[in-house]
Amino acid sequence: MTASSRIGFIGTGIMGGHMARRLAEAGFAVTAWNRSPDKAEVLASFGVGLASEAAEAARHADIVIAMLSSGPVCDEVLFGTHAVAAAMSPGSMLVVMSSIPVETARRQGERAAEKGIRYIDAPVSGGEKGAREGTLAIMAGGAASAIDALAPVLAPLGRVTHVGPVGAGSLAKLANQLIVASNICAVAEALLLAERGGADPARVREALLGGFADSTVFRQHGRRMIEADFVPGGPAKYQIKDTGTALTLAASLGLRLPVATEVDRIFRGLVDNGGGDLDHSAAILELRRMNSRGRQIRSG
Repeated sequence: MTASSRIGFIGTGIMGGHMARRLAEAGFAVTAWNRSPDKAEVLASFGVGLASEAAEAARHADIVIAMLSSGPVCDEVLFGTHAVAAAMSPGSMLVVMSSIPVETARRQGERAAEKGIRYIDAPVSGGEKGAREGTLAIMAGGAASAIDALAPVLAPLGRVTHVGPVGAGSLAKLANQLIVASNICAVAEALLLAERGGADPARVREALLGGFADSTVFRQHGRRMIEADFVPGGPAKYQIKDTGTALTLAASLGLRLPVATEVDRIFRGLVDNGGGDLDHSAAILELRRMNSRGRQIRSG
């Protein structure tokens, strides 16, 4: 793949919009489609072409990148009513960067192969900030030769690691999501403990920076919790999609994941109590509610 490669970008939401922009700024010919057209319109000023139909974005593309919300949505857009895969040419490449179940990625890979399309599952971690700055961690599953060929396209988006065959990218993302979700809940519990114990949570956070408790989650989401800034970078409703998928896979493998089970319960409580569209750092609100001292906090 070279700078002359034509890219169809499907899904320009919180992260996808930044990713499509970065590809256009890197010199690629990008045509984008989004279910809500207004979310894609801003990309026109960066040289991104806008398609009225998903299949239109894919029809002449060398590479189609999908950044959609879930496995069922990916199936519908790629192989269902929007017919993206049907519009793609044999020899082109389909790169699914959404967080989807492992079995969904494997099934999509098989369906793509039947059409002569090379398939990569390459979910990402790094949130809106990583998408905006091009520092995403990209976990790629598929043939090594295909991922090597894709490297120049992924370079403006972040750092890519080949983790195994098709489906391995989605498996790596589930591992990532369990670590992130558990870390968010641990940070929320620690700050709640500081708050209820009479310390200043902001000063506690400052004191712990640089120590073993420090992490990207602690820095970014700890600050969000202290400032009560829950405008979504990663909505809580998508967190339970990933924790639920991970727990289902674990059960099929005969594994018990007690920490992940409790973390999933916390996020489901947040969503059930109206916080599904808040950032996942709002887990601290659910912990406050669980401890019977809910209070009014702004959501953005």
